[in-house]
Amino acid sequence: MTAETRTELPQATASCCSPTGSCHGGAAEAAETAGGVTTVYQVKGMTCGHCEGAINSEISEIEGVSSVASVAATGLVTVVSAAPLDEEAVRAAVDEAGYELVGLA
Repeated sequence: MTAETRTELPQATASCCSPTGSCHGGAAEAAETAGGVTTVYQVKGMTCGHCEGAINSEISEIEGVSSVASVAATGLVTVVSAAPLDEEAVRAAVDEAGYELVGLA
C-alpha cells in the first residue's frame, strides 16, 4: 500500500482574469486606457514560455508598443500601444517569431 502525496497550490483570489486566464472574456478587444490602446490577439502554435518570449520579443519591436504579454496556455497575446496597431505589422512580427496570428481574440 502506498501513500499518495498531493500538493495543491493556493488559488489566486480577487483576480480580474477568468479561470481560462483571459482578462477579456474572449471578445475582440481594442480598449483605450490611460497607458494607450490595449489589444488582445489570438496566436496559434504557442506551447511554452520560450514561445511566449519569442512572440513578446518580436511584437515589442513594433513602433509604439509599450508592453506585450503572451500566454501559451490560452494562445492570447495582450499588446499595449500608444495608438492602434496595423494588424499586418502584428501578423508579420508573429510570423517572424514562427507562429500564426489568427486575429483579434
